[in-house]
Amino acid sequence: MTDTIMANGIKDRAGQNGYFKKGWNPLALTGRSKLQNERASLNQQIIRQMRMRAGAENLLRATSNNKVCEMVGLELSYINSNLQLLMEQLEGLNSSVEVYQNVQETSSIPVIPLGLKETKDMDFSVSFKDFILEHYSEDGSSFEEEIADLMDLRQACRTPGRNDTGVELLAKYFSHLPLLESRFFAPTRQMGIFFTWYDSFTGVPVCQQNISLEKASILFNIGALYTQIGTRCNRQTGSGLQDAITAFQKAAGVLHHLKETFTHTPSYDMSPSMLSMLIKMMLAQAQECLFEKIALSGIRNEFFSLLKMAQEAAKVGDTYGQVHQSMSQTPIKDNVPFFWSTMAQVKTNHYRSLAHYFLATALLDHQLRPSDDEDQQEKALSQVYDAMPDGRSPLDILRKREERRHIGKAHLRRAVMGHEEGLRIHGLCRHLRKLEVLQDILLASHKRSLAKFNDNNQDDEFTDYLEAPDIISKTEHKAEMEMPMSTKVKVTDFFRRLGPLSVFSAKQRWTAPRTVRLKLEDRDLGFTLRGDPVPVQVTSLDPLCPSAVSILYYWLLGGRVRLTGGRVLVMHTGHLPRPTLPRRCE
Repeated sequence: MTDTIMANGIKDRAGQNGYFKKGWNPLALTGRSKLQNERASLNQQIIRQMRMRAGAENLLRATSNNKVCEMVGLELSYINSNLQLLMEQLEGLNSSVEVYQNVQETSSIPVIPLGLKETKDMDFSVSFKDFILEHYSEDGSSFEEEIADLMDLRQACRTPGRNDTGVELLAKYFSHLPLLESRFFAPTRQMGIFFTWYDSFTGVPVCQQNISLEKASILFNIGALYTQIGTRCNRQTGSGLQDAITAFQKAAGVLHHLKETFTHTPSYDMSPSMLSMLIKMMLAQAQECLFEKIALSGIRNEFFSLLKMAQEAAKVGDTYGQVHQSMSQTPIKDNVPFFWSTMAQVKTNHYRSLAHYFLATALLDHQLRPSDDEDQQEKALSQVYDAMPDGRSPLDILRKREERRHIGKAHLRRAVMGHEEGLRIHGLCRHLRKLEVLQDILLASHKRSLAKFNDNNQDDEFTDYLEAPDIISKTEHKAEMEMPMSTKVKVTDFFRRLGPLSVFSAKQRWTAPRTVRLKLEDRDLGFTLRGDPVPVQVTSLDPLCPSAVSILYYWLLGGRVRLTGGRVLVMHTGHLPRPTLPRRCE
């Protein structure tokens, strides 16, 4: 086993598994790494304050001294204030989305990534060595390299790169966890290994001996890493948008798999209600990128194209409306950053306003001509509304210029009011106000809608009470969850030297190995071995051969033969009944 210093400054171990377990350098001065370092520091401060609060509450319950109660109560108020401040700082980290965006982004609305869950360092060496000696009757110190490789891999998973290599790193560790569970985590006993993970929203630690917490947390981080990859994509290009769409759809797929597979996780950020909201948010961001991809080459000022874009924009607005509604439910609203809910609300208003603007443009700029296909335009317009404005027929609106202008202005009015509401909500959140690109886009959209409304407004119109109806949301490319294959990768078992996993697992009970000395006659041992060099399995045995009689009993008991140092060792289960041997072999 060799140690090498990689270009990123991390010492990686090239173990027997034949691959380098690379992690992102946690000391690199990048914006994302700084956020993760700050998150880890805040988590430690939060757990310290929570321990102090628990101690103070215990003391308060135990004492009857009024003076002590007064002092403890004052201390509790300080601790709760500190906890509140730390929670607000953690919320600020979850609101720092500009760090994750592509550096070339100058005209795209930012999207929201998930921060990685933090964990404590783990030391498997003592527990695994003891278990190997006790359960498998092997010298645990002979597996130090394998244990070190495992710990290196887990440590690297704490800081994965924001790319496919980082996803592969997490997926490899995730694929190793079922193997470790079968080898070491018996259902009837505890290993004494405590897995500690911090809630990504509140920083509250969750500590369990159940390896399911480790599996679920790694799966959450795979989904979170996909969201960070999606935010990093350059959404000014078609390929970048497609990559972002794929990343957000995969993030939704991973989170859905987490929700369906691990239904009783104690960490609230992995609860079914929270995961359902996160899945909706990822699909909404994928739908937003799909809309941007359609509009990337430009929106033609043509009747059918504008109607199509109006429904596409309405679809994005409706998906964000569902996200905001989900975020407003208790107890999700108490744990989701205020930045997230206001961002969802701003995007809901923005895209619905865009839908009204596109439909208004189609009605105001394109008059029906005799050469046009009335049937197609009538059908297209009727599919935009659930109910026509004031009971008008689509054909009447298309044929009458004044009707088109009247209804077009109503849609522009809703567009202007929606943009103004989006700007108002934007001003309520101090973290949103930091996103200058978002404010510029909202202001430009509002200015465009207001200018078009003024161009079509007449001074003699004092009463105009027509309310534009809602636009039916529709899309030709709906965002769907996509389960990435990378979560299931083929890996080589670190502890394959212990034997086949189907036989040598934690749930099997084994006696200690027994040494069998064989007498070789005519170079014939009288049995056949199959399998890897270590271990091997007896597949056939000749009872007439004297050399084979010595191991026949153990073989009939279901024993497994293992070659070590030139000796033949037979391990057998102790719970099988003693067989009746053939007379010739007794």
